[in-house]
Amino acid sequence: MSARRPLAACALLALISLVAAVLLQHGLGMQPCAWCVLQRLFVLALLFVILPGALAGAGRVAQVAAAAGGVLAAGGLGAALHQQFVAARSDACGLSLADRIIMAGRLHEIAPWLFMPTARCDEANAPLLGIPFALWSAGLFVVSMLLCAVAFVAARRAARGSPR
Repeated sequence: MSARRPLAACALLALISLVAAVLLQHGLGMQPCAWCVLQRLFVLALLFVILPGALAGAGRVAQVAAAAGGVLAAGGLGAALHQQFVAARSDACGLSLADRIIMAGRLHEIAPWLFMPTARCDEANAPLLGIPFALWSAGLFVVSMLLCAVAFVAARRAARGSPR
């Protein structure tokens, strides 16, 4: 098995989730909090990190992309779980770690349509099909970690010349 398919699936999943987040925000009015925006940043970084590996399909590039993608997905999972179990239970999350990262990177100025937090954390974790948005995001990151792990193993096996 090549690392190309799991990395391409992960990239497609990341792209679909970004498009969905923007459509839900601007089309249905589901406004993001700072932790939501931080998760978007993790998804965008994941997309850009794994694309070269998906295009290469094998070798060192795929191996590094899969490993880095797994780390980014784990970071995104941490942000999603923090939103679900900590930030969403508070009516104020101003100047949280997520806010400081967004402000330090000036992301809200570079692409406000994507990176501008416009809701409090307790408001932003609205249910979508009965499931809190942060848990949808956590699921995305878990699947991404699994896809990156499969890709990493496939890339390592290919590098060693293993038949399996």
